[in-house]
Amino acid sequence: MNMDIDITTISNEMPDFINHDEARQWFKKQFHERFALRNTDTIDGKTIYFYHIIKDLDQYQHYMESFSREEGHEFTNPDTFKSYSTVEITEDGDISLSL
Repeated sequence: MNMDIDITTISNEMPDFINHDEARQWFKKQFHERFALRNTDTIDGKTIYFYHIIKDLDQYQHYMESFSREEGHEFTNPDTFKSYSTVEITEDGDISLSL
């Protein structure tokens, strides 16, 4: 099942957050199990959390499972990257959204 994600609508409805935890809770409330932590990194001394909002669960699962295969993964379908949107949340609650 596909989920339409409108980044502009999310941006307009999103409150200002005071920290990562508050932002994470808001996104979890909006997207439930379709909001998944993928990675963290530290840039300029600030922790950044990288999440995916999963729009096409089947396509996304196939994509994620390809990373665990011994033969590696190959992208033959550009729709793979349409199966999720990326959300970056800093420890201070700043948000960056991308398709």
